[in-house]
Amino acid sequence: MMNIQSAYNSGVAGYNQATERVAESANNIAQQQVNKPQTEEATETQRAVSQARPIEESLINLRVAENEARTSANVIETADEVIGSLIDTRV
Repeated sequence: MMNIQSAYNSGVAGYNQATERVAESANNIAQQQVNKPQTEEATETQRAVSQARPIEESLINLRVAENEARTSANVIETADEVIGSLIDTRV
């Protein structure tokens, strides 16, 4: 029973990490849109910010987070099914 709980906890932790990655990536995308230089007279700082975190990297991180969340949800679901099977077996 202890290993099942551990699997469940790992699934929840993975899902939480995926949620944090989504929030961070979404924030990065929003910041890039706000800080995007509009003219050639943009400051060096604005150029550095827009180059430091390319939007493509944030979009890739969103996809990675989606996969992490899906995998973690599968782990949680499997742990739940195993617990249900154990309860059915013991009753």
